[in-house]
Amino acid sequence: MKSPSQLVSELSSRAGIVFMQVLALLPLSWIRALGVMLGWLLYVLVGSRRRVVQTNLSLCFPERSEAERRQLAQQTFIYFAQAWLDRSWLWHAPQAWVQRRVRLTGVVQELAGNEPAVVFCPHFVGLDAAWAAVVLQVPRPSTTIYTDQSNKLVDEWILRGRQRFGYLRLFGRVDGIKPIVAALREGQPLYLLPDMDFGPEDSVFVPFYGIPTATVPSLPRFARLGRAKVVPLLPRITAAGYEVQVLPAWENYPGDDPVADTARMNACLQDYIATMPAQYYWVHKRFKTRPEGAPSLYEAGL
Repeated sequence: MKSPSQLVSELSSRAGIVFMQVLALLPLSWIRALGVMLGWLLYVLVGSRRRVVQTNLSLCFPERSEAERRQLAQQTFIYFAQAWLDRSWLWHAPQAWVQRRVRLTGVVQELAGNEPAVVFCPHFVGLDAAWAAVVLQVPRPSTTIYTDQSNKLVDEWILRGRQRFGYLRLFGRVDGIKPIVAALREGQPLYLLPDMDFGPEDSVFVPFYGIPTATVPSLPRFARLGRAKVVPLLPRITAAGYEVQVLPAWENYPGDDPVADTARMNACLQDYIATMPAQYYWVHKRFKTRPEGAPSLYEAGL
């Protein structure tokens, strides 16, 4: 028998999913306006996460004034909220609506055919739109690495949404690298999101905005093992929906030094962030893991 807290959690999760299904039917301008209000609410009420964002921006943009960073933080919360609410129509609206709102641009041919490819997907807030854009225009079996959500109802909802338009094979971190590499060599692109702090294990410290930052060297590792090219994919929120840009495959990547290759990934990521700094996932404690003996960069309790 479920406990009262479990029942409350299940009911609230079901209500949230129904809300998103209903929200999907509203005009995009209404959903985006609701996202503005939700973003401001989160900025004001969720103080611990606001301080994480402010710390990240202070570390990465010291040349900006405090007022400029505060405005950037506010915009970050708004884009974060809008992207979350956009999952409603990405996962529940008619397919024709999604196709009108999500536009794939750039060197799209990099994702066609059967050449092994690792798709570098940095944590911009429009990640779910990126997958939808690619699979609707370039249908091709693909893989990614997925971490289960603790809430099973929410976990199932996210999986259904991300697998809505095409075949996406999900590997857990416990599966190891062998099946992922095998799928890569068979021509199934691997969508990889390696720009988070996954802790000290298997990470190397390379510069990110001039700060030694724990970064997993999975991008060059999978590219090397899968004999694959690396293709960056950048989603951008627009007034009409999303523009998802496919960039040219990196030349001479990977090299012979995985640490240097990982540093190059972070340097490229900085260039991408510069084009839309408020749409990056600054709510994450990217600098949580520190070199041995180095002090924490975040306030105690964050």
